[in-house]
Amino acid sequence: MLALDLGVFNRRAHTVSFREALGWSAMWVGLAAGFAVLVYFWHGRAASLEFATGYLIELSLSIDNLFVFLVIFRYFRVPGELQHRVLFWGIVGALITRGAFILAGVSLIQRFHWLIYVFGGLLVYSGIGLLRQGEEEIHPEKNLVLKLFRQWIPVTEDYVGNNFWVRQPGLYATPLVVVLLVVETTDIVFAVDSIPAVLAITLNAFIVYTSNVFAIVGLRSMYFAVAGLMAWFEYLHYGLSMVLILIGAKMLVSHYYVVPTAVALGTVAGVIAISVVVSVVWPRRGRRVDEG
Repeated sequence: MLALDLGVFNRRAHTVSFREALGWSAMWVGLAAGFAVLVYFWHGRAASLEFATGYLIELSLSIDNLFVFLVIFRYFRVPGELQHRVLFWGIVGALITRGAFILAGVSLIQRFHWLIYVFGGLLVYSGIGLLRQGEEEIHPEKNLVLKLFRQWIPVTEDYVGNNFWVRQPGLYATPLVVVLLVVETTDIVFAVDSIPAVLAITLNAFIVYTSNVFAIVGLRSMYFAVAGLMAWFEYLHYGLSMVLILIGAKMLVSHYYVVPTAVALGTVAGVIAISVVVSVVWPRRGRRVDEG
């Protein structure tokens, strides 16, 4: 699907419209739902519920992270027709790095079970930090990888078509490479929260990875679908902080009580739904949709 996306449907760089983004988003969600049904008949009801819960957690955390991508693109003034290309290769990189993180995480927890409490504490700490951060500003220029890259690699002054590298006469990186590096390193930071959250649901590496894959591959389309509506979801980070805290607590008490996957799925869905409804029904006074 990724190959068809970039090689057929989006061969020519263009600005993704809201309607097109909604169509692709619906397709990716539909594919995830279809895969959950496949898992149900392949591995049983428990595995299917674990996939659905992991997918919902990853998707909700990814939607909150879309705001960060929006800031990155605005900071580097990435043209609308090039944003899809950056997100595509960013997602390919994320699939590789998260696969490595998941295999390492599952292996470590199975070998050293006490690490589950470390991950649980990390999630609770991250949730409390997210609860307190409020309107914290994001500064892409402070990215350490970006600083090191600019010290060693020459970068062109402006974008050169949809190229990442050009020769003039030596090899130069274009700003697209810089943006891609910031997106990739930002995703690694996101993975520190999201992967342990899914590991709290299951240690089945297949389920953990596929739930990550389906959430990540649909992220590009959802970015273009909700980028203009991010201000509507001003209370979403409160809901996400509660999800991280609850999932972390689930890991911390796993030795004494195993929370059923169906209960975890319902709780995550309920918390996210409430935060979205509150954001839409009771927006802050004076808040505008085009703000930010």
